[in-house]
Amino acid sequence: MTFETVLAQARAEGRTLLNEVEAKELLREAGVPATAATLAKTRSEAQSQATTMGYPVVLKVVSPDIAHKSDVGGVKLNLADSDAVGTAFDEIMASSKAAEPNARIAGVSVQEMAKQGTEVIVGMTTDPQFGPVMMFGLGGIMVEVLKDVSFRLIPLEAKDADQMMAEIKGRPILDGVRGQPPADLAALRSTILKVSEFVQKHPEVRELDLNPVFAYPDGALAVDARIVISEA
Repeated sequence: MTFETVLAQARAEGRTLLNEVEAKELLREAGVPATAATLAKTRSEAQSQATTMGYPVVLKVVSPDIAHKSDVGGVKLNLADSDAVGTAFDEIMASSKAAEPNARIAGVSVQEMAKQGTEVIVGMTTDPQFGPVMMFGLGGIMVEVLKDVSFRLIPLEAKDADQMMAEIKGRPILDGVRGQPPADLAALRSTILKVSEFVQKHPEVRELDLNPVFAYPDGALAVDARIVISEA
């Protein structure tokens, strides 16, 4: 799947928001560490893809009209077998349609279940004056509550990524507090730089959020991805 192919398909469908399966595939091809994700349109497809991927898995609703999947019951975690996947598929479809009756639902994404890590956000927005700007901070719901983030203009060098990580107030969390292991800062630096390169290569990208990225003692992994492209 090339960026050009995904871009053309989204624009043909009148979408500026890539679905999570598209976003993750493009990012993984660009060298950004992200969980594998496939699109299942039916219950049996979800079960087949989950079995191929290996358990446990996560199912998430795929819809351009549902921004916050968890709020509509559109996310099911830690599914351990085919029966659980089938039940989860049915429940996601029912609850999503009940919450958003007019939503276009493409199916569900089937994803590997990642082990928990320290949650950070790696993102990008387009400033009307300065152009593309990279963002880094503590992730998950923390980014909405604390707004503890740092910014740099694209393109970035390694020292820029290091400064972004150093500037946030929550930096001690990355260094390891209360017996927690420190996060792999080299892996986070690499993720920030890979995203910067991806955005620089594809100026059609207007917004990008990896939230959360799980930071581990030995690596980093984006478990949710959002990409907004410019209109045709």
